[in-house]
Amino acid sequence: MTSTVEEIHELGRRWAEAEQRGDTPSLDAMTTDDFTLVGPLGFVLDRGQWLQRYRGGELVTRSLVWNEVEVRDYGDAAVAVGRHTQQASYQGNPVDGQFRATHVAVRRDGRWLLAGIHLSPIGGPPPFARPPSS
Repeated sequence: MTSTVEEIHELGRRWAEAEQRGDTPSLDAMTTDDFTLVGPLGFVLDRGQWLQRYRGGELVTRSLVWNEVEVRDYGDAAVAVGRHTQQASYQGNPVDGQFRATHVAVRRDGRWLLAGIHLSPIGGPPPFARPPSS
């Protein structure tokens, strides 16, 4: 029997592969009806809007790596925090980047589904955190 941590890692692997393929049927099947994405600039997409970016060809993901993942198990819910590194374009514009990503998953009828993803850009330290120049 697999552990929740292993199952959530597997869900994340399948999600990243489906995003790279633009595989909307698979993405649709692995998300809850009320799935929400909070993008790296603070925009919010519901499931239909999230999937439409691929259906319409607006979002093309050439590479997506989901690693450094730590999972917290809460029974029928789990939270996974990791690093999301992508090479992609949106409406022909590059949207490459590295993001800290939080995935929220829920167990429904014995299987794990993504209920939400929140992305935050990974940047350097703010100016006030840097040592003074000599």
